Amino acid sequence: MPQLTRRQVTLIVAAVVAVLAIAVGIYGLVTGPSDDHADQQPSLTVNKTRAPRVGAAESDPSRRALPQTDDPVALARAVAEALFDWDTTSGYLPSDYEAAVLADADPSGEETSGLITDVATYLPTTEQWLDLATMNVAQSIVIASATIPPDWQTVVAESHGELRPGSTAVTIAGIRDRSGVWNGEPASTSSPVSFTVFVACRPAFDRCHVLRLSQLDNPLR
Repeated sequence: MPQLTRRQVTLIVAAVVAVLAIAVGIYGLVTGPSDDHADQQPSLTVNKTRAPRVGAAESDPSRRALPQTDDPVALARAVAEALFDWDTTSGYLPSDYEAAVLADADPSGEETSGLITDVATYLPTTEQWLDLATMNVAQSIVIASATIPPDWQTVVAESHGELRPGSTAVTIAGIRDRSGVWNGEPASTSSPVSFTVFVACRPAFDRCHVLRLSQLDNPLR
């Protein structure tokens, strides 16, 4: 069964460098999201006219499970919801919300360490989380689209068979909503987000698993 080795990743990157748009998108598969996003958690904007409250996760996030499916789009949507729907007042920490995604990582272990790094940059740090909890901050995502980008076919073609069979990229685009309380006033913020989830399905595995995540707001298009 072919595996996505370091050499294979290098070959893929070398191939897509020739196409600049693809090179930007595939960067996340190799290096994961940059650390810059860890400190760029959106702030809250005071809204005195209403008190929005997103439908963030209220159940135990550590008991969440991604769907066991051979549909890469369905899996990618579930990954987005697992990482973006959270509530700092739930009594859980970021690591609890990461658990569902990491539990469905590459069974070969080849990409697991990279995925751990990727996932951590999509959520606040524990210190940031505790600060946000003092403001009752909760977050959710409204997914506008989840599609396999046209550039993915070029990536597959340029890999010359070196890419693991069944590997697929799914780009998510949506709106991230947050709500909470700032200086005693209801507050909210909304911002567009986009990213790519790289998964591997049949024939590599009997169902889809998560390989890596792109940089946040730097998806493959």
